[in-house]
Amino acid sequence: MKKRENLFPETIILHNPYPQPDTYNSLSMPMYNTVAFEFETAEQMESAFTGRSAEHAYSRITNPTVQNFENRVKAITGALDVVAFNSGMAAICNTIIALAYSGANIVTSHHLFGNTFSFFNSTLREFGVEPRFCDLTSEEDVRNNIDENTCAVFLEIITNPQLEVVDLKKLSAICIEKEVPLIADTTIVPFTVFHAKDFGVNIEIVSSTKYISGGATSIGGLSIDYGIFDWTKSKKLAEFARGFGHNSFTAKMRKEIHRNLGSYMTPQTAYMQSLGLETLQVRFEKATSNARKVVDGMKAFKGVKSVNYTALPDNKFYDISKLQFGDSPGAMFTFDLESREACFKFLNNLRLVKRSTNLFDNKTLAIHPASTIYGTFDEPTRVKMNVRQTTVRISVGLENYRDILHDFHQALEEK
Repeated sequence: MKKRENLFPETIILHNPYPQPDTYNSLSMPMYNTVAFEFETAEQMESAFTGRSAEHAYSRITNPTVQNFENRVKAITGALDVVAFNSGMAAICNTIIALAYSGANIVTSHHLFGNTFSFFNSTLREFGVEPRFCDLTSEEDVRNNIDENTCAVFLEIITNPQLEVVDLKKLSAICIEKEVPLIADTTIVPFTVFHAKDFGVNIEIVSSTKYISGGATSIGGLSIDYGIFDWTKSKKLAEFARGFGHNSFTAKMRKEIHRNLGSYMTPQTAYMQSLGLETLQVRFEKATSNARKVVDGMKAFKGVKSVNYTALPDNKFYDISKLQFGDSPGAMFTFDLESREACFKFLNNLRLVKRSTNLFDNKTLAIHPASTIYGTFDEPTRVKMNVRQTTVRISVGLENYRDILHDFHQALEEK
């Protein structure tokens, strides 16, 4: 029998112990669907509210069910700390607000999920934080955009829907040299497969709505702190660093930011996502296996101009994708047809696959990003973001891959 620390991630997920023994020895962590907690003395209450003890006081701040979910993720990732939020966007917003300040800038890419781009380009600008959009695949461009007021470099490890892949070790080396934290949204490939810390990521963001929730059961997000950045180099956290050292980001988040913004995960969501976590790896393996087979089949279909998936040997990001994600770069791919009208016709002809947003549901989903997720953006902005009117995005589910291919084939052939 292997020692505990050498267990595989899917085993750790199932056998991570509770912080305290359950009264009834339940195998599943109970859902503590409560707002407040009773204390035996005023002194105990004071200690809990001032952070001198780890007891739960109020479920907007901490909750046993949510804490158990966080601890399971921490055990899998080896992180210093994990904070769970009520959406992936909340995880991004809370993380950035913990680091940004008026006069700061964030170095990032135009190749971002629509609402992430909008948060940087619109919401943060109004608070005096400048987004600097550059080519993150160019070391020179990244270097030229980082200065003494850069509070973070932010990217998606595989961009949605462009499927761009940045060399994370090269980017991390620049961040280390410039003394800037690297923040990565890793939603496309789960932490059971992609180990962000090994590639120099300081803070990992995950939309737990996707793979983790177990089939689109609930909305959630995670901010994962690996405790490897020297926060004395951060203008925002330098003072915190005197007292908290490598725990400074976590301290800022737990003692101020997530308390004040009120976007902590609910116990109901944490319960459902804890269950989803237990089957994460099995579902991911099935979905990515399906994706590879569907992608191979799509290339031969009439009317398909190109298929974009980073595991294809002719993909421009194939080598770096294989280095960072192995043979499993997720269950999302895109393909291009001859026109927007052809994309709409394909979507309208689908009989099995669902016309829907979201990623990594148990069901296969199809969407036209330019008219939906990016539908309120003007065309020049979509061009900068490389969001084309001819692109359909697919999130591959758990059906038999032959049924998915059959539906795609008939949808393309239907007059």
